[in-house]
Amino acid sequence: MTATMTDAPPPAAPKAATAAKPSGRSLGQILMLVAGALLLLAAVRVITDANQLDSAGQVSAAIGLAVPIGLAGLAGLWSERSGVVNIGLEGMMILGTFGAGWVGWQSSPWLGLLAGIGFGVLGGLVHAVATVTFGVDHIVSGVAVNLLALGATQYLAKLFFAGGKAADAGGNPKQSPPVDSLPDVTIPGLSDGLSSIEKHHWFLVSDVAGILGGLVTNLSVVTILAVLLFVGSWWVLWRTPFGLRLRSCGENPTAAESLGVNVYKYKYAAVAVSGGLAGLGGAFLALVTSHTYLEGQTGGRGYIGLAAMIFGNWRPGGLAMGAGLFGYSDALQLRNGGVTVHALLLLLVILLAGLAGWKLYKKALWQGVASAVMAALVLVWYLATDEVPSDFVGATPYVVTLLVLSLSAQRLRMPKADGMRYRKGQGK
Repeated sequence: MTATMTDAPPPAAPKAATAAKPSGRSLGQILMLVAGALLLLAAVRVITDANQLDSAGQVSAAIGLAVPIGLAGLAGLWSERSGVVNIGLEGMMILGTFGAGWVGWQSSPWLGLLAGIGFGVLGGLVHAVATVTFGVDHIVSGVAVNLLALGATQYLAKLFFAGGKAADAGGNPKQSPPVDSLPDVTIPGLSDGLSSIEKHHWFLVSDVAGILGGLVTNLSVVTILAVLLFVGSWWVLWRTPFGLRLRSCGENPTAAESLGVNVYKYKYAAVAVSGGLAGLGGAFLALVTSHTYLEGQTGGRGYIGLAAMIFGNWRPGGLAMGAGLFGYSDALQLRNGGVTVHALLLLLVILLAGLAGWKLYKKALWQGVASAVMAALVLVWYLATDEVPSDFVGATPYVVTLLVLSLSAQRLRMPKADGMRYRKGQGK
């Protein structure tokens, strides 16, 4: 995320006569992309006999790991669409985990969920006061929020969980007592039928059954809420006057102000929503993933969420795909180890070879040759080994993050005024 931090006003708004190029992909293109990816995955599964690549268990685990990353990315999208860079997502997620664990243990998981959102909103408001009202550098403020959240939760955990009733219930300075579970959703008949089809390992049919089975089995209500939030965010930001005004603050706040938009108010609202969504992602970790608050349980997911947001080109659909990809790679290395990750090397060879052909077709000689060389090297690695070393397996999600960002960097278009300081009346 590279936004120039200056006191100068954002770039001038484009002239009305200039036709804006459509951004994003059409529904048909997305469906073709998904169908191609599914066919490729099914072929790799059959060739390598790695049946866990798209099993219902793998998909279910990937969803559980993708939700907090996706919520963090959605939080970043709201903030950056208003022009405020939010590096503090990690800290807001930490606040959400503590709030959910603390309140959820003392009352109910539902109130814990609300507390996680509320604690995240507080973190977002701190960031908004610093950046919007006082004009503090966005990166500096975000890092400060991360440090403050970490220190505050460590102190509060020692204060509330280290003794008395909390200690008797299983708490200690690094974790809260267990919290009751939130309900899961399973469609009994459909889930069992899809599981039966998956066990036959038919080409494509069993792959589709495994993916659908993971989507209808033991699905947390928070996961369903996250899906609704993605759809709702798209509708609010791209289909309502409120969303248009908010996005105008991230593109050209001076022009937005000249049209009567209260830029400060919209930036505050966006960053508060951003904090709430990040807090919800933290609450998911505390209430769904582990049923307890644990020190350090966010594990950098706020930063990976930002990477997913960038991969998605600051749009909910692409962001959801990026979060799903990162969650899938993380689940793969956690559940299956080096043997199944080894099968992904063949998938990587095919993708790099396809990229090489595309770059050469587009006359990008050096990029095409580099992709072809990488494909050849990975193919040699695949043919010469039977399993990926454990050290590389643990790094799978981070390698996927770097590869995805490097391959998608050329088509990115961030909001024009993202990260720039704005003072009321600066365009006069």
